[in-house]
Amino acid sequence: MKKEILKRSLLGAPLGMAIGMVITIIISLTVGDGRYYAVVPELVNDMGNEINAVILQAVLSMIYGAAWAGASAVWDAEGWSLLKMTIVHLIIASAATFPIAYFARWMPHTLVGVLLYIGIFIFIYAGIWVSQYSAMKKRVKEMNEKIKQ
Repeated sequence: MKKEILKRSLLGAPLGMAIGMVITIIISLTVGDGRYYAVVPELVNDMGNEINAVILQAVLSMIYGAAWAGASAVWDAEGWSLLKMTIVHLIIASAATFPIAYFARWMPHTLVGVLLYIGIFIFIYAGIWVSQYSAMKKRVKEMNEKIKQ
């Protein structure tokens, strides 16, 4: 399992950076003033200049992608209940997501900002989990029907 986690993490790192880049493009398009916003202004202030901020965000995005990809190995754990897999995955994902989002300034550094970020994270996580569970349940039902035929 360790080898699989490492393999997934190594594949997830560049994917995390690519997704981070796509997100900055979407944000820049949404602003609609023709400029490219690579990072939030607060991160530029923290890092002293834009290039340092972009490098930090790229590294954090790679770590983010690696952590999520590596955490996906939890779903392959044999003998674990769905509840245990979900809790372990949520803990790993949260442990990776929160500090990265905090240091990259993807959330305001206030109590309200942190609580709002956590709420949004849990809402999105739950939504994705429910959609994946429903899709998997449908596939299992279809397979069972084919077996009966």
